Amino acid sequence: MALGDDKKSGVAGGVTAVTSTLGNGVGGLLGTVGGVTGAAARGVGNTVTGVTGNAGKPVGDALASLGNGVEDGTNNIARGVESAGQGKKAW
Repeated sequence: MALGDDKKSGVAGGVTAVTSTLGNGVGGLLGTVGGVTGAAARGVGNTVTGVTGNAGKPVGDALASLGNGVEDGTNNIARGVESAGQGKKAW
């Protein structure tokens, strides 16, 4: 291996593989949880709006927006965890 080569071998390579796998697993799990939570909140928001009509629309819209925010936030965290696991700058 040439001096200055960025490829890791031995213990460093093994640690990188483990952290990358762990980062990808945790990142994937966070993305799934965020997606499910976001979809559930949007569904509840749409249900509230559908059942109550215009009277409940602000509450329904707020719940839907909250779901979108949770999903976006957890997706950003998931990408950061995956990047960190791969040894990349997270943000």
